[in-house]
Amino acid sequence: MKKSVCLLLKTLVLTSAVTSAMSGSALMNVAYANEAQEKSSYRATKKVPAMRDRVYAQLARAQKLADDGDKIQGFEVLDEVKDRLDSLNSYERAMLFNFYGFMYYANEDVAMAIDSFEKVVAEEIIPDSLIISTLYSLAQLSMQQQNFAQALTHLKKWQKLNAKPLTANQEVFFAQIYYQDKRFQDSLTHLDNAMALVAKDNKLPKENWLILQRANYYELKQPEQVTKVLEQLVRLFDKPQYWLQLSGMYGEIGEEAKQVAVMEAAYQAGYITKAAEITTLAQLYLFHGAPYKSAQLMAEAVAKGSVPADESNLDLLSRSYLAAKEDNKAIKVLTQLSAMAEDGKYDALLAQTYLNNEQWQQAISAANQAITKAEKNQSSEENAPNYLGNMYLAQGMANFNLQKFEDSLTAFAKALKVPSSKATAQQWAKYVEREQDNYATRLAMLN
Repeated sequence: MKKSVCLLLKTLVLTSAVTSAMSGSALMNVAYANEAQEKSSYRATKKVPAMRDRVYAQLARAQKLADDGDKIQGFEVLDEVKDRLDSLNSYERAMLFNFYGFMYYANEDVAMAIDSFEKVVAEEIIPDSLIISTLYSLAQLSMQQQNFAQALTHLKKWQKLNAKPLTANQEVFFAQIYYQDKRFQDSLTHLDNAMALVAKDNKLPKENWLILQRANYYELKQPEQVTKVLEQLVRLFDKPQYWLQLSGMYGEIGEEAKQVAVMEAAYQAGYITKAAEITTLAQLYLFHGAPYKSAQLMAEAVAKGSVPADESNLDLLSRSYLAAKEDNKAIKVLTQLSAMAEDGKYDALLAQTYLNNEQWQQAISAANQAITKAEKNQSSEENAPNYLGNMYLAQGMANFNLQKFEDSLTAFAKALKVPSSKATAQQWAKYVEREQDNYATRLAMLN
């Protein structure tokens, strides 16, 4: 049974939060700023001016106020420095806006944090280390704001200046942005790079990396690859949703035996608890030739209240019992369904089941009920239910076995008027007439 997989497979967990360098307690302090200034530039021709003591003291004071929880006064100190912006050198201006950026971010004002950090990188005569770290922060903040094109722009500038090879997490950051920018193959390339890096250290990929990989393959309409990723998620993380999604994907790619096996394993592991999941497994059992398992599963679920005893679920249970040749149990369920439904389809099934079990009078009663409901709901001959002819046949056969020949012939006469049952009714009518004559002859001989 193929089962389409939708929204579940598009669900994506992205680590869009800014790294620890952007956390509230990680405001860049002035000591680090001075140390960064002393480091040699990647561009030897650039000479970075020094930070003067008075500026250092004010920035340090602003940071202490912010660290102590007095954000308002911390901003006031920065504003005092900003009032003398023209007197600051490029490095001092960059550090001032750097402080603004971190403090705005700590204050959950991401838009202003981005604005401040953009002013940092606008200053050219500053340490490359500061430009690099700020560009990366800008990429992260743009990602938070769902400005994916801007995030990619900042990240590419960062990569151009960064002399170090990308770490696995940085590869994944690229992958996240490319995914959001709908460049799914580029996203997969960076994910492959990240997974290769951790594999060198005998480490496993993170769960959210695989989720992102799965989402990319889904968008590229590669269900076989989606399935492979889900197999890995099941193997490494063993969560209920991955088992269920894997089962669905096996159905999607036509590996139906695996679909049933995975679903059954999930049930045995206690992962299948929702009504929809239970009925899905029951349907799979029924479809794949295991009706007894289907009936057993549904009967237990209905008894426990795991699935409601509504028409849809009882219909599945009745069909499972019938397919499993558990007619007596099917009759009980069909009787419940007959009381629920306004049309006579379950009465028709009841009549046929009684007939198969040689319960002639019950078959007649159920067929009568089905016909009565059909006549009540039928507005014209064109919309007569497809079971109507069979019910006349059932009446005729049951009455014949009760040796009620006239009633039997009357029923077959009605069946003759229904195109779907006409041929069968003709054969039975001739047979009943012969048997009626034979019966009359035998009675005469006995008398």
